[in-house]
Parts: sequence; structure tokens; C-alpha cells
Amino acid sequence: VPRTRILATGGASHNKKILQVLSDVFNAPVYTIDTANSACLGSAYRAIHGLVAEKNVCFADVVKLAPEPRLAVSPTTGAEEV
Repeated sequence: VPRTRILATGGASHNKKILQVLSDVFNAPVYTIDTANSACLGSAYRAIHGLVAEKNVCFADVVKLAPEPRLAVSPTTGAEEV
């Protein structure tokens, strides 16, 4: 799917070889966030979104101040053919 990207969090997100496999298998760049407990952070953003949903606040507005993910790895050229 065009413009697909993977956001990896947790302990495995520090392992470049695992991230490269993900990137090659899904033919998409993999991004990481340098934030501790990022899964909890995502849950907190969803909870905030739920609280303000009746005010028609979109999720993009809730997370606009979230840390920007950084590119960790890109797909290996030709990997999609394997």
C-alpha cells in the first residue's frame, strides 16, 4: 500500500536487524519513537481523544504535539521480489 509505514515500539525496536526484516517483509520504512512506555503513551492519546470526541476534536489534533517518529530502516532494494 503506498505511503505505508511501520511504527515499532518496545524492546525489539532497538534491534536494527529485526527492524530490517520487518521493513523488507512489508516493503515499508520502519520508524521508532525515542519515548519510554510508548504503548502506554498511545493508549493515553486514545483516552484523551475519547474524552474530547463529543467536541468533534479529531485524533490528529490530539497527537499533534506527540514526539515525531524517526526513520530507523528502509526496505532493502529488491527485497519485495524475494
